[in-house]
Amino acid sequence: MLAHEENELITRVGPGAPMGDTMRRYWMPALLAWELPEPDCPPVRVKLLGEDLVAFRDTSGRIGLLDEYCPHRRVSLFFGRNEACGLRCVYHGWKFDVEGRCVDMMNEPEELHFKDKIRTTSYPTVEVGGIIWAYMGPPELQPPLPQFAWTQVPETHRHVTKVIQECNWLQGLEGGIDTSHAQILHRAFTATIGPSGFAQKVFLDDAFCVQNRTF
Repeated sequence: MLAHEENELITRVGPGAPMGDTMRRYWMPALLAWELPEPDCPPVRVKLLGEDLVAFRDTSGRIGLLDEYCPHRRVSLFFGRNEACGLRCVYHGWKFDVEGRCVDMMNEPEELHFKDKIRTTSYPTVEVGGIIWAYMGPPELQPPLPQFAWTQVPETHRHVTKVIQECNWLQGLEGGIDTSHAQILHRAFTATIGPSGFAQKVFLDDAFCVQNRTF
């Protein structure tokens, strides 16, 4: 059992938190590639390590991961227009590329070059194994790209998915590696296995009835 102070130390992952700084030294899975299916498709909200971000695939297929809120008036770029290699804020038309540079301002004279002075937070991304990964740490400490064995096989030989859990990362990890809670918490457990190896019916407690699940 962790003391309150120890729990705060290990579970907080926002910018500047010790565990947050540690996790930012690695490539993090941000979203599934199919969530940005084609160039100039609608952007997607991403909450990663306590930061509100927005992801988009630009006209040339590059992935941008930006601070969700426009640095001008803090309007959500989730509502922005993804067009011509940039995400344009719908409030005043400021447009940002995948590297966070402001490339167009509809409400400022072009000769002032004010857009050249504006950037928003952006993080490098890479698409590997059907997942879009992000690196949120110092550029000089960026590690090698993800090279897990399953990322190297053809798309036909892998299946990637994600689960949204309303908990902190430590609670999710503990539940996933706990080898005894399933047999205790879900003790009313019956299954009928067909010849193909698939469960025809599985009951977990009185609350769950899951069909056609693979063991």
